[in-house]
Amino acid sequence: MKKIFLLFAFVILALNSFSQNVFSLFGKANTFFDLFAAGKFEEAHAYFSEEGKTKVTAENLKQFWANMEGRMGKVKSIDAVGSKNQGEYYAITVSGEFQYDKQDFILLFDKTEKLVGMHLPPKAVTYRSPGYADSTLYKEKSTYIEWPGHQLAAVITTPKDGNSFPIVILVHGSGPNDMDETIGPNKPFKDIAAGLAVNGIASIRYVKRTVIYPNEFGKAYTVKEEVLDDALQAIALAKKVEGVDTKQIYVLGHSLGGMLAPRIATLAPELKGIILAAAPARKLSDIIIEQNKYMVSQTKDTTAAMQKNLSDAIAEIEKTRLTKLGKIKPDSLLLGLPATYWVDLNSYDQITVAKKLKQRIFVLQGGYDFQVPETDFNLWKEALSNNSNVSFKLYPDFNHLFSQQEAKGNMLQYQKPNNVEQRLIEDLSAWIKEL
Repeated sequence: MKKIFLLFAFVILALNSFSQNVFSLFGKANTFFDLFAAGKFEEAHAYFSEEGKTKVTAENLKQFWANMEGRMGKVKSIDAVGSKNQGEYYAITVSGEFQYDKQDFILLFDKTEKLVGMHLPPKAVTYRSPGYADSTLYKEKSTYIEWPGHQLAAVITTPKDGNSFPIVILVHGSGPNDMDETIGPNKPFKDIAAGLAVNGIASIRYVKRTVIYPNEFGKAYTVKEEVLDDALQAIALAKKVEGVDTKQIYVLGHSLGGMLAPRIATLAPELKGIILAAAPARKLSDIIIEQNKYMVSQTKDTTAAMQKNLSDAIAEIEKTRLTKLGKIKPDSLLLGLPATYWVDLNSYDQITVAKKLKQRIFVLQGGYDFQVPETDFNLWKEALSNNSNVSFKLYPDFNHLFSQQEAKGNMLQYQKPNNVEQRLIEDLSAWIKEL
């Protein structure tokens, strides 16, 4: 298998991890542990591939489970909660709750849906609430964004006191995201929702459609289905929230969501304004190439082999610069996304669209962002600085998640618990309340 550095391209999290029947794998993972709990280790052993059976026996499984229960007590619940590609395998994360503790498991399946391995990942560092999140000052209500045959879980966060308050719709970046835009122990959308509410501003955040309905993304689609339709549904929901000033509805788009925010504003002219948080000003292909170059530079590896890997990666990325399908099939995958997706996105000029908007615009950027760098912020500023409806704010020491850092760093930053900095919350709140 060709080794390229597309693995590091976080801005564009390929959806091809869902080309496998994820629901089938989730079901097999859950049944596998149901058999453990029932003491049916021979049947559980049958889930392994022939090669896997040579490495682990039914007796091994019995001993493993006896050790787990001896240490953590009887199992209370166990459910598959996540999946991702690992080369030619599919890794399913299973979350277990026992009498005395919690434990995750990783099951590795091959393409025939047979188990080839299982391990216990290190205990994850958990999310910590920011100091500014005073829960006595706001309330949260669980609800749904709905359309025929579909539901997306959502949370409406509102100030406890006052009325006629503004509301902000939080729109995710690339790839499957939960409502908090969770990555590692970090939950930037949860932080922003709490911070805004403390400052008298409501918000709506929701689970991205690609998480709940991944099987719908195994064919040709565009950002309309991935992002735009649900953002518009959330805007409609915002108008019904008790206490909201319907003339003060904003969209905050992060990363890809920020790139698409001007497009959302044209579809929802009733919006008061949009916030472009770490938003690409260039084509996505340019961003991904720059990411790969940066990550290769971080390795300090200057060998010919490494440069060849980078060259191969760039060649693959260049194929995404489609502006029309031509003879290419609509559902042909390029970096895990269909050709229709790239044609649609490459036909969209976010700067030109933003220039024509009458709504307020606030462009936010972290100087230590290695995913969407300061270059893009400068392009936004160069293009829009003469527009009286646009404001800009650069935070030199913030990363892509708007947490404070000591250096630009890499993806390891996301495995350490940090919060969206209060400075950004205060600036954002002040800007929303200006008019």
